[in-house]
Amino acid sequence: MVDYDLLVPYGWTEAVANEYDSLIDDGCVPARVIRMDRSECDIATPTGLSRARCPRLNWSERGPSAVTQAASSEISGLCTGDWVSIDAELNVRQLLPRRGAITRSAADRRAQGQVLAANVDTVLICSAADGDIGLGRIERMLALAWESSARPIVVLTKADAASDIPLDEVRAVAPGAVTLAVSADTGFGLDVLTAMLDGTVALIGPSGVGKSTLANALLGQEVFATNGVRAVDKKGRHTTVHRELRPLPGGGTLIDTPGLRGIGLWDAAEGIEKTFSDIESISAHCRFDDCAHNGEPGCAVREAIDSGALTQRRFDSYRKLERENAWMAARSDKRLQAERAKAWRDIHKQQRQFYRERGSRR
Repeated sequence: MVDYDLLVPYGWTEAVANEYDSLIDDGCVPARVIRMDRSECDIATPTGLSRARCPRLNWSERGPSAVTQAASSEISGLCTGDWVSIDAELNVRQLLPRRGAITRSAADRRAQGQVLAANVDTVLICSAADGDIGLGRIERMLALAWESSARPIVVLTKADAASDIPLDEVRAVAPGAVTLAVSADTGFGLDVLTAMLDGTVALIGPSGVGKSTLANALLGQEVFATNGVRAVDKKGRHTTVHRELRPLPGGGTLIDTPGLRGIGLWDAAEGIEKTFSDIESISAHCRFDDCAHNGEPGCAVREAIDSGALTQRRFDSYRKLERENAWMAARSDKRLQAERAKAWRDIHKQQRQFYRERGSRR
């Protein structure tokens, strides 16, 4: 009988067990990925912490029939927060189904997604209260968080260094999400934030906003390296270079992530809808169901902008994210079509080769 007590601090619960127990191959046990490092990963197992080999299957090993499934469920291989099964030799044998993942488009703009963290329940969207808040950037991160099925919390860090904290301004662009101001140095607001944490918590945001400092404060110890921002432009240096999962002292787990330079959307239609739920609600009152909000008579959105109930900046941001998401979705569709076509070409090629060789043996 496998004892799962050592997995509990890393997120193993009765609900997780009920979901995964029947899926794990015979002779294997569940484990959670703590940190990825090329073809190996640090894992938490029922017997303690260990290091496992995680060979990545190529297309020929998966077989053509797995093209669609692989493209949707293994967007960028294993990631911190994943649940896997391992064999007795510490080889990763399965990537167990994700209950959600924070996914952005690849940094090089290829038609491919990059998973930032998997199986996340709460996302802390960090922005420094003493710097450029960046409402558009917060909206982007909210779209990623909502799309992952996690609960977003907008955290304005470094509250002790800010002369004016624009809480109302940020709350206006984050309907449905809690917005808090905290200071990891003084402890201001940390008790409220800690009380709201649930399950696996991931911190996301650009470099220099104090994610690692906040992570250390929540963990109650200096786990992650920290660094200051540049005095010239107040921008951060990349201090965190890996995504790493740690148990929280009050239960649950925390994932610190490297700073995000680019926050491209990836299949985030639902996330955009939730991020801009105020605009969605207003547009329901337009005279025409297919109103494009470009000056049509009876357009409730244009009326809201004219009256000041909705800002032009927020509406422009909404439109921009919708266009970007549609563009990425179109590129992804073309990539999948090309992969399926190549897989079938390979099958036909192999079949022709088989028949030629069989004919030559007669």
